[in-house]
Amino acid sequence: MRIYLPATLDELDGALRPRRAHAVTSALRAELPDEDDEGLEFAAQLAAAAGSLELIAASPDAPRLRLVVSADVPDAAVTVAEGAEPSAVDVGLVAPDAIACVHVDEPQARPDVERAIAGDADAAERLEEADLLWYDVSELRAIPR
Repeated sequence: MRIYLPATLDELDGALRPRRAHAVTSALRAELPDEDDEGLEFAAQLAAAAGSLELIAASPDAPRLRLVVSADVPDAAVTVAEGAEPSAVDVGLVAPDAIACVHVDEPQARPDVERAIAGDADAAERLEEADLLWYDVSELRAIPR
């Protein structure tokens, strides 16, 4: 199953600890019945980007750029998070070799990330509208931090 894991850039150097992630679930399909698979995956990725912002806010030393890790894990490693967002799943430890790619804010988004975690609604809205940059797993060390 493809999952979209919210993370911080300082977590990319090892296995990603268990946490809430997002995926195309039956609940998400039911909520967005007119979306195709690509649209559903994008909705799950957006939910993970919001989760990344929360992780950054809770970690003062983390680089101030949102990170979404796309990983492929066995279905048995994922549990649907009942009563949460429709895309929410809980996942165990994600090994580095499960990572397919990552999506990261452009470095110029750093001020908006800072403002958004400080409560600036306009900055949060700009981030929601901003596209994340795609990096192949082979490029992880080249990501600007």
